[in-house]
Amino acid sequence: MATLTEAEAPPPPSAPPSSAVPTRRPSRGRGRLVPYWLLLPGVLWLIVFFALPMVYQASTSVQTGSLEEGYKVTWHFATYWNALSEYWPQFLRSVLYAGSATVLCLLLGYPLAYLIAFRAGRWRNLVLILVIAPFFTSFLIRTLAWKTILADGGPVVGALNALHVLDVTGWLGMTAGDRVLATPLAVVCGLTYNFLPFMILPLYTSLERIDGRLHEAAGDLYATPFTTFRKVTFPLSMPGVVSGTLLTFIPASGDYVNADLLGSTETRMAGNVIQTQFLRILDYPTAAALSFLLMAAILIMVTLYIRKSGTEDLV
Repeated sequence: MATLTEAEAPPPPSAPPSSAVPTRRPSRGRGRLVPYWLLLPGVLWLIVFFALPMVYQASTSVQTGSLEEGYKVTWHFATYWNALSEYWPQFLRSVLYAGSATVLCLLLGYPLAYLIAFRAGRWRNLVLILVIAPFFTSFLIRTLAWKTILADGGPVVGALNALHVLDVTGWLGMTAGDRVLATPLAVVCGLTYNFLPFMILPLYTSLERIDGRLHEAAGDLYATPFTTFRKVTFPLSMPGVVSGTLLTFIPASGDYVNADLLGSTETRMAGNVIQTQFLRILDYPTAAALSFLLMAAILIMVTLYIRKSGTEDLV
């Protein structure tokens, strides 16, 4: 085979002219600092409005004294035990009420979120607006409206009496006689209504991400609708279930507005005790200790729940 000689070989490509300006590469050091500069405002916000108040409340919880004489840090940790031993019924009541409201929100919110994700069609945006419509009004106004809805002699109480529902709830200790207001049932209803959107929106987001072809494949394998829901839909929507239950249970546990407006002295929750200690009795160490106890209890329950649910992929 003939080969090219050196004379016949093509000339090498000419070098770029010396006058060409080389492009400057961005400094790697500056590029690495950009994410940290973007995180700086959020970190400062958390430090100023979250970490520092937490440290201040922690120091307050171990102080002794009075409002007239002043408070001093004496590392009086007995305040925690005294607060827990005196107000444990309110803590237990907070968990029971918040847990009941969370279960009701899940039972009511899941079918609605499923309907919006798979069956709403062109009405999807309208239904979503109706879900978030309660946010257009004040939390206080929404709660006060339930005093009218559950008023004695009103249509709701009359219907519950006619259906003998109040007989069952009275046997469970949720109502007293023919009254619904100032009972645990009224508080749970208020919590359920106020926090229901926090359950529906994460559920809808999780369900909307499910590929519809998975349902078609389950049908091709002769799976019944219930089997498809149990094996495909519900497992894939677990991130939304976990997110929705957390977004409902956590604020409901510390709520005090519903128990104050719809309940009575027998339905007081931990949030009511903390509010009273801070604003009326002015016992700041006890109030701070109660706040940390409530936070610790919620944190432990949330951690166990997330591990038990088997998913950390929250929506």
